[in-house]
Amino acid sequence: MTQVRTRRPASPAEASACCGPIDDLLDPALFKALCDPTRAKLLACLVKCGRPCGVGEVAECCSVDLSVVSRHLRTLEAAGVLTSSKSGRSVSYEVRWKPLSGLLRDLADAISRCGPASGSTACNGACHVRR
Repeated sequence: MTQVRTRRPASPAEASACCGPIDDLLDPALFKALCDPTRAKLLACLVKCGRPCGVGEVAECCSVDLSVVSRHLRTLEAAGVLTSSKSGRSVSYEVRWKPLSGLLRDLADAISRCGPASGSTACNGACHVRR
């Protein structure tokens, strides 16, 4: 049995021509949603609360107008971080626990597989040239 060894890309430009699991996991919309300090704080409040919370409840976490909090929560929902449910005029938001933690865990694993400490070549052979 012949073992095929794939070399690591020699440069960032060459690496960008490769695709692997990490490319699918690095979702710009998710990171854009998480990069705002207010949204990060709102998400942290929801995570620590551990249950669905109304917009007014979540707004108590920070000193931002209720309409701004609502907009931030919708942005997090659009990025797949939260889910919402409506009852009359009230909207509650909840963390999408399994999808979010799974995505972040998979991303951490993909980064570890590509790192120099892994001893792998080309992200465990997962790197192939894009067509």
